[in-house]
Amino acid sequence: MGNAGQIFRLGLSLFFEYNTPRIVHIRSKKVGIINRLLQLTIIAYVIGYAIVYKKGYQEFDDVQSAVTTKVKGIVFSNYSHLPDIGMRTWDVADYVIPPQENSAFFVMTNVVPTLNQTQSYCSEDPTIQDVQCKTDSDCERIKGYIMPGGNGPITGKCVNSTGHNKTCEIFGWCPVENPALYKNLTEPILAGSQNFTVFIKNNIEFPKFKVMRRNVLDFYTSDADLGNCRWNRSDSKGKYCPIFVLDDIANDAGVKYDDLTIQGGVMQVIIDWTCDLDYSIDKCLPQYTFRRLDRGDYSIAKGFNFRYADKYAFKENDTIIQYRNLYKATGIIFVVTVQGKAGKFSVVPLILNLGSGMALLVVSTIICDFIVLYVLKARKFYREKKYLDVQGQDAFQMPLLSGGHTTDHGTFNHILDEERDQEGNFNNSVKRRVQQASE
Repeated sequence: MGNAGQIFRLGLSLFFEYNTPRIVHIRSKKVGIINRLLQLTIIAYVIGYAIVYKKGYQEFDDVQSAVTTKVKGIVFSNYSHLPDIGMRTWDVADYVIPPQENSAFFVMTNVVPTLNQTQSYCSEDPTIQDVQCKTDSDCERIKGYIMPGGNGPITGKCVNSTGHNKTCEIFGWCPVENPALYKNLTEPILAGSQNFTVFIKNNIEFPKFKVMRRNVLDFYTSDADLGNCRWNRSDSKGKYCPIFVLDDIANDAGVKYDDLTIQGGVMQVIIDWTCDLDYSIDKCLPQYTFRRLDRGDYSIAKGFNFRYADKYAFKENDTIIQYRNLYKATGIIFVVTVQGKAGKFSVVPLILNLGSGMALLVVSTIICDFIVLYVLKARKFYREKKYLDVQGQDAFQMPLLSGGHTTDHGTFNHILDEERDQEGNFNNSVKRRVQQASE
């Protein structure tokens, strides 16, 4: 109980205390140099980095944008040994699928067509697991099942298959896709697609500043002038041209276009609008960069492809028969990303950054206090000057744990007398120094 009482009285005494900062003027070369270096570092950070480099005197707004694309180009292919392709001229309506996407476009470079499919009976793809058979009994056990990766339900019959002995029969879109016919091709079906061009039209706005721009700049005076330009990073005018050759996009990204055509890939076109509106709005110009988003060295699930179909119907013997042409399209998808922000001078962020910088100056005081009180050899001497315990006439009295005496009014007067003596000694010392200097 005695210890509990002492703890209670100690806590109560803390309630009747007040701490006030004490200014101690320390004359020390070491501490002075450390203090000024810290202050200069903080000031350099605030002015040089936060305000000048990071433009802390500006308010900012993020870009809002819309993107449309238009691809052009013609390519000719001649594969007479592949009847589903044969001799053909491909235009933009054939290889851009779909015609428009949101901030993206796809260019088909390779294709596996399966023409004139209709809902009927045919042999299953022989590459599907567990569909090889010798007799109908081999297929009866899986009748009605759709095999993983298969093209339709098994009918229970064992039928001849092209290039193989026999496979189970299915009901579905027949004939099924046969990619084995195209595995030995050494170049893509649409060889020459690297010369296709794409016109990327980008309209942007910074709503806070009511600034609207687009990437078709004013120095293109006519449609003919614009149509003849091609993007070229090394040309002062050509680097702002919004018409790009696909091969140039790949080369600037450090990628060989031919590496993308057989199995496809994903490319990103980045349009950056970083504008300083303290200057002329005409200097708010787009910057283009490119990169490949997928890696070309994957061992599985490599490239990019999908399937689509053209459907049509014929009337045969008063019955409408549906047909379709199935295409497995491989190619390059280009994703257009618009990023950026605009900045303009404003007093508010400038004041906030200056105020934050002034507050950071307190850090130098904290570090110097730590060095003075805990690092320097004379830390005990400085600690005595830093901390002073003053007890007023109405101070809360608490007996010492050893049972000693309490601090009384006489002790308070004694402390005041010591302070006056120290102040007098300091004044006398100052006077002597002034007299010596004058002599």
